Amino acid sequence: QGRLVESGGGLVQPGDSLKLSCAASGFTFSSYAMSWYRQAPGKERELVADISRFGVTINYADSVKGRFTISRDNAKNTVYLQMNNLKPEDTAVYYCYAALLRMKYWGQGTQVTVSS
Repeated sequence: QGRLVESGGGLVQPGDSLKLSCAASGFTFSSYAMSWYRQAPGKERELVADISRFGVTINYADSVKGRFTISRDNAKNTVYLQMNNLKPEDTAVYYCYAALLRMKYWGQGTQVTVSS
């Protein structure tokens, strides 16, 4: 059974940076496209960024373009989200997501709070 475990969240001030990690196990990581989603209180879960199996194709939500960078290390079965110049509106629970055809896995989420 596949498993995703996020880490790296926390409380930061506006303008700060954080790097989230998502460690995968129980499935062939390099076969899966990977994504980061987030869900703020009272809002729907939204796609933040995704990356193809070998990192050739990357997409970002308009709200994070130029500030966030998604990357992956298939040797370490890990996907990352580097978040720079964080804003209060980035406050949310961030989730890692893996997908291959009908196989899909979600992590448990990590809280990111941006506040002065």
